[in-house]
Amino acid sequence: MRICILSRNPTLYSTRRLRDAALARGHKVMVVDYLRCYVDITARSPKVMYTGAALQKFDAIVPRVASSAEAAYGAAIVRQFEMIGSYSLNASQAIVRSGDKLRSLQLLSRQNVDLPRTSFAHATLSKDDLIDLVGPPPLVIKLLQGSQGAGVVLAPTRKAAEAVISAFQQLNANFLVQEFIAEAEGRDIRAFVVGGKVVAAMERSAPPGDFRSNLHRGGTAKAIKLTKREERVAISAAKAMNLNVAGVDLIRAKRGPLVLEVNSSPGLEGIETATKVDVAEQIIEYIEKKVTENESQDPQRKKVDA
Repeated sequence: MRICILSRNPTLYSTRRLRDAALARGHKVMVVDYLRCYVDITARSPKVMYTGAALQKFDAIVPRVASSAEAAYGAAIVRQFEMIGSYSLNASQAIVRSGDKLRSLQLLSRQNVDLPRTSFAHATLSKDDLIDLVGPPPLVIKLLQGSQGAGVVLAPTRKAAEAVISAFQQLNANFLVQEFIAEAEGRDIRAFVVGGKVVAAMERSAPPGDFRSNLHRGGTAKAIKLTKREERVAISAAKAMNLNVAGVDLIRAKRGPLVLEVNSSPGLEGIETATKVDVAEQIIEYIEKKVTENESQDPQRKKVDA
């Protein structure tokens, strides 16, 4: 197969692992910076342009689209590949949904996936109502645009929560107010879902003095085995977001596992290092299966030249 990995940086661990796994299984691989792509939307002849030439059709593309201001453009490039007829590991619409924290939570809630109590606001003047809606402090207050723990504040008291909300309002920012799960003790779980199955899971612990367990912020990780309930919740969350590959972040609360976030481009370094599972190979195997299924369902589909 011809596989395209859409990634800003070919030297990143996840990009290298996916490329090497695909090459090891006999595929041809090209890494393309999606921000350097542009599109020709001509009827009946859509194209993705790169460095002055049209890219040939790929059997499959692997989007590694950052959850940031780049997400909308990255998803548009994925959509153009879909128009051409390439199989995308995660669909463009699913990437857009997962990149929007508020929409993600709304979709998860609609599918009855358990979440921490959460409220969303912009410029409400009634801080008391907002705080009372979620529950008594401590509270976690998050900017919608943050990632990897950035823009996330723990407000231990009502006064602190009011101050943080006021600061975010002065920034003219959208934000979430969420209950703090004290019993988690600074730990959360990353479940890696591929094709409706949890292939690896790790528990992440926050560094001393912090409540955020992100590995980029000094957190540590170890392999764990999920309970059946945790596994079902992770799979349900990925399914609700229509993601074939997803990193589902869970937290263990007294009332059961709660979903914090679902990531459409989860990193491989932390999960592979902690669990010793070859996640990259499992992703490539899944792509092979789906492309073969698609071709068998549409025998008239034009094959891409090897």
